[in-house]
Amino acid sequence: MPTLTPELYLGLCAFAFASSITPGPNNAMLLASGANFGVRRTAPHMMGVWLGFTLLILGSGLLLGGLFTAYPALHQALKIAGAIYLAWLAWKIATSAKGGSAAGPDRPMTLAQAALFQLVNVKGWAMALSAAAGYAPPEHYVANMLAVTAVFAVINLPCILVWTAFGASLRGWLAKPGRLQRFNWLMAALLAASIPPMFLES
Repeated sequence: MPTLTPELYLGLCAFAFASSITPGPNNAMLLASGANFGVRRTAPHMMGVWLGFTLLILGSGLLLGGLFTAYPALHQALKIAGAIYLAWLAWKIATSAKGGSAAGPDRPMTLAQAALFQLVNVKGWAMALSAAAGYAPPEHYVANMLAVTAVFAVINLPCILVWTAFGASLRGWLAKPGRLQRFNWLMAALLAASIPPMFLES
């Protein structure tokens, strides 16, 4: 049985909500996808984020956190890979609506692509490792990590749905020629802005 106290559960819920609802690579991409494709077509992308991040929390808490502590170079390699991939995604978003066309990108991210993206999402790793370190007491650690994962799974999904729905709500306004292109450039800039903080953490 999990050994989390009510106070620890409350703190975990607050941390899960704050880290899931604040801007980051996943939310920026979901906002852009919602604006370009709507909620229904973005649903596989959204579910891939949710599934991939849920598995990331569980896997990092049970296995990979110790590897990063023992081999810091692995964490640095993850940062570099994540930065390169985020830069590529930012470029794809920025160039997705050429000539002011409202057609947007060719297609939204698939469930598998979104899930695999979590492997190089440094904000996701920081959230997962912080959750494991701060909210899973060593006693009955596996049960505690399962509880931590369950709390994040419940809270994360509505948070990412909010970002997708907000993007979709902008579709009518973005239908005017040129607006979608400028919006995609802004989303690309926000995504690119999430890269430098990766290398500022201690």
